[in-house]
Amino acid sequence: MLWVVVPALDEAENLRVLVPRIVAEVTTFDPLGRVLVVDDGSTDHTGKVMAELAADHPEVELETLRHNLGKAAALQRGFRRALDGGADVVVMMDADGQDDPAELGRLLERIDAGADLVTGARLVRQDRFVKRTTSRVYNRTTGLLSGAPGRDFNSGFKAMRAAVAEDVSPMLYGEMHRYLTVIAHGMGYRVSEVPVQHHARMSGASKYGLARFWRGFADLLTVRFLLSYENRPSHLFGAVGMASLLLGFVTLAYLTVVKVLGEPIGDRPLLIAGVLMVMAGLQLTLFGLLAEMVVHARNRGLGQRT
Repeated sequence: MLWVVVPALDEAENLRVLVPRIVAEVTTFDPLGRVLVVDDGSTDHTGKVMAELAADHPEVELETLRHNLGKAAALQRGFRRALDGGADVVVMMDADGQDDPAELGRLLERIDAGADLVTGARLVRQDRFVKRTTSRVYNRTTGLLSGAPGRDFNSGFKAMRAAVAEDVSPMLYGEMHRYLTVIAHGMGYRVSEVPVQHHARMSGASKYGLARFWRGFADLLTVRFLLSYENRPSHLFGAVGMASLLLGFVTLAYLTVVKVLGEPIGDRPLLIAGVLMVMAGLQLTLFGLLAEMVVHARNRGLGQRT
């Protein structure tokens, strides 16, 4: 069963045109398919427009959030409802009309060919120069740091198997939706992408500014850490801490020899540096051990519940 999840914030006019087009494509591939719009706390007349669309198209459903929680939270709610509704394949699309519903078949073909998650890559962007440039830098950096294959990680047009939607949902908070491909790849799923046509926004204004560029890199570090060290945090903090301890001890040992030879060391900046490295090393090592205790308690609790 095919479900298309469309998170929307103040996109009433776009939804009026876009939803019927999505319905037409979905029912071509699955007569029982559903189109779910998640209203992320819109302040326009999205609810009224969706009520009219649902009356005309029985395939359309609406999930309304009481206030704006962000795209990631809206997708998480949408994925949960789709999975509860028996979805085998979940597709996510933006509500601004820049994603073309006619490209849906290309993504589904790649799923049928064996991919677990497919991204619609916007290789020719219909956006402002600044947005195109920052997105290009973002995508290259993401690929370099994550090791995931792809050229357009931030595309909001993706199709995935139900198992992928189930596994990535717990990490959909903040702005983690940008890293669905990276998360799925890190979990061992087969990820792919196909070039799709990209259109200019139909109406309204973008909800994102340049600040998302910097937030995106912070989230990338979070994803990288969670995928690599979620179950072994001491391997990161302990390694850095032990390295700092070693450097600190070597520094202090050197200064001790200098002191024994009769030279004053009290006014040397190296003494402060050595002490700081030892203190920082101890704190990082202990922090890693505390994190291991948290992971152990969590895993033991999960084991007892199962």
